[in-house]
Amino acid sequence: MPPPRTGVYQALVGVLAHATPENGRLHLDASEQWALSLGDGTETTSESIDLESVAMHEIGHVLGLGHSTSPHAVMYPSINALQKRADLTVDDVQGVQMLYGPNPKFRLSSLHKEQDPSMAPERTSWVVSSARLIVSAVLVILVTHL
Repeated sequence: MPPPRTGVYQALVGVLAHATPENGRLHLDASEQWALSLGDGTETTSESIDLESVAMHEIGHVLGLGHSTSPHAVMYPSINALQKRADLTVDDVQGVQMLYGPNPKFRLSSLHKEQDPSMAPERTSWVVSSARLIVSAVLVILVTHL
C-alpha cells in the first residue's frame, strides 16, 4: 500500500491540494487519480484518491480551520488511497462552531456516528489557522451540509 498522502499540492511530493482562507482559493492537483464515488462500483485503481474527502478538507482550510489530530476528522492532515473521510466528526463541527458560533438548530447527535471515541463532545483537537477573508458562498455550502 502506498504511504498516506498529505493535504496540499503535488508541486511538493505527496501533496494533493491546497487552500487558503485569505483569498478563498482551492487548488487540486490535476495529475492525481481522483475517485468521484468510492465504493459505488465505479472504476478505481489502487492509487485513487477520494475527491470529496480532499475537497471537504480544503474547504475547511478556506473556512479558517487548521489540521486536526483526530485521525477520523475531515481536517486530519493525511489520507490514504481508496480511503473516504467526508463525514464531519464532532471535532470538525466544533472547529467551525468555535470560529463562527453554534447554529442553534444543530445537534451533535445529528452526526451519523461519532467516528473517534477518544474525542469527547466537549473536547476538540484542531488548530485554527489565521483567517482574514472567508468566502461567504463556501460557508453557506458547509452550513447546509451540516
